[in-house]
Amino acid sequence: MLLSDFIREGISSLRMLYPENEARNIVLILCGSIIGTKSYTHIVEPRTEVPEAAMGRLRDALARLSGGEPLQYVTGKAEFYGRSFNVSPAVLIPRPETELLCREAVAHAIRLIRMRFPFGKNAEPVRVLDLCTGSGCIAWTLALSAPGCIVTGVDISEEALRMAAGQDFTPELKTGSARRPDFVKADILNDSPELGKFDIVLSNPPYIMESEKKDMRVNVLDHEPGIALFVPDDDPLVFYRAVACWSRRCLLPGGMGMAEINERLGRETSELFREAGFSDVSVVKDLNDRNRFVIYRLAS
Repeated sequence: MLLSDFIREGISSLRMLYPENEARNIVLILCGSIIGTKSYTHIVEPRTEVPEAAMGRLRDALARLSGGEPLQYVTGKAEFYGRSFNVSPAVLIPRPETELLCREAVAHAIRLIRMRFPFGKNAEPVRVLDLCTGSGCIAWTLALSAPGCIVTGVDISEEALRMAAGQDFTPELKTGSARRPDFVKADILNDSPELGKFDIVLSNPPYIMESEKKDMRVNVLDHEPGIALFVPDDDPLVFYRAVACWSRRCLLPGGMGMAEINERLGRETSELFREAGFSDVSVVKDLNDRNRFVIYRLAS
């Protein structure tokens, strides 16, 4: 079968779920993942055929996509902050929006590292805590993009923790000063393990209200873990109270926290952190002018 014919067939089978351009991109990424073709192979080499040995895998994958399963779960990979992360239905698929939080956190961590550089071997390492770590995309991004940081990720799910700990960035770990993050099981709503003090606390906790499900795609509702997504309408900030408690306990004086938020609850979330005693509380908007995350600081 010609590659171009398979691509047309794939786009047709996904039209009920996705706009045509998005369906095309999904099929092209799928082909690249399984048979190593480029997005333009079928154009510059129109006689390219799909290897017979790969046809079964492609058709099975296309059937899963047609059933609404997200592409990232089908391929087992998700791109985030310029790196490829392993994902499964046990973890939330990393979103590009979360990269904004990581960019701010990495920049702050690097500033702290440079400030401590003159102390040489006596310099205290920058310590980062990532609550609700999921796939570990935030924890690993800080560890690899701000080499020298000591990063700890926390999650309630053993499956998620296995996924996070199993991310393979061996080449980066071997060639630089980055350290592998540690991952700890804990329920941030009920547990309070002694993990020490941190310079930065990060979190992307569940924040989508149950009433917002009606606005979401079926492939998200049916396949991504609800435990990582949803909160009750009558207590939508339940996880932020927990993040505030952990931050009060775990942040060093002058330490900074950042948490991704529900764009509809920017004012309420920032007020929660102010009432919890944090200073310099502000909400950061994304490029679409939507409330994306809250920044706060523990007074020195």
